[in-house]
Amino acid sequence: MPVAPWPPKDPQELGATFTKLGWIGFLIQLVLLAVPLMLAIYMLFGFAPGSAARKGIDLSNYLSYGSLIVTVFTAFWFFRYPKLGRRIADGDSTLSGGGVLKTVWIGIWAGSIGILFSMLLLFGAAGRILFVMLANPQTGLMISPNIGADPTQSISALDGISLLTLLILLTAELVVLGLSLWLLFRTATPAPKAPAKA
Repeated sequence: MPVAPWPPKDPQELGATFTKLGWIGFLIQLVLLAVPLMLAIYMLFGFAPGSAARKGIDLSNYLSYGSLIVTVFTAFWFFRYPKLGRRIADGDSTLSGGGVLKTVWIGIWAGSIGILFSMLLLFGAAGRILFVMLANPQTGLMISPNIGADPTQSISALDGISLLTLLILLTAELVVLGLSLWLLFRTATPAPKAPAKA
């Protein structure tokens, strides 16, 4: 892990960067989390327990909640950055470069885990849809063969909801990773020296 130059040469600028990017990351994740949360509620309560659509929910639909939990954690983590930014700007003597870097690295690792989780689930969901399409007769656009047929051999709105949720969560985690890497760069890079006056 790189060592942060501490105390920073311009604590106000570094603190302002943490505050600004912390709020940006938190608000973006909050907006992006609203849609998956509504879709998750719809998936859980929008269908009767005995319906064919509800029977078609498989393990990957439940695993997508893990990705949702990681995104909730990273949103909470970004909510901490503005407070940390104020402490940096105020020159808090209890802060250390290593501690600030550790905080940023936790955000990077959480975002990376969320990306990995979402990517694995996207591959699984896309593979399931491909398998169902290949298992059905190749007659064009046929979503469900028969009413009351095996729901695991059909594609339903739940599959679309699951894919959309995973794509939104992946977008949120990519934003988290990008902002976290920028904070890492700003924290670990010393401020440029002022040019000497002639």
